[in-house]
Amino acid sequence: MELREICAAALSVLLCLSASAIGSLFIFPSIPGWYADLNKPFFTPPNWVFGPVWIILYILMGIAAYLVFAKGTKGVWDALTMFVIQLVLNVLWSILFFGAHWPLLSLVCIVALLCAIVLTIKRFYLISKAAAYLLSPYLLWVSFAAMLNLFVWMLN
Repeated sequence: MELREICAAALSVLLCLSASAIGSLFIFPSIPGWYADLNKPFFTPPNWVFGPVWIILYILMGIAAYLVFAKGTKGVWDALTMFVIQLVLNVLWSILFFGAHWPLLSLVCIVALLCAIVLTIKRFYLISKAAAYLLSPYLLWVSFAAMLNLFVWMLN
């Protein structure tokens, strides 16, 4: 791997981790108060699980985006545009759920996010199967998060 490729891959991962950092600005202040006081479903993981899982997922997302970018073939820009859209929806969910304390509106957002992830995977698959597969854990985790969001809305 050339230095240029390493830098492009690192930049791609950094972009995803930056989205994580933006979301964290809204998440961390709400955890000890608002989030702690919510009624949550029995299958809610302990708080310490979320950080490591999301870091791994953001790294996988960055690698996937780099693999698509590196192909430089037809459809790359459409696929990466869809990737950016889902990344924006990801951050928006954190703002709506943790920042604004709106479980219902964040539920609508996370459903849109799920659709955007599926569309991203479909577009990535046409360019790089490996990139599409790298997004699979992300799709599963966001599906689980959507269930948590639904139950939080119903219980509160």
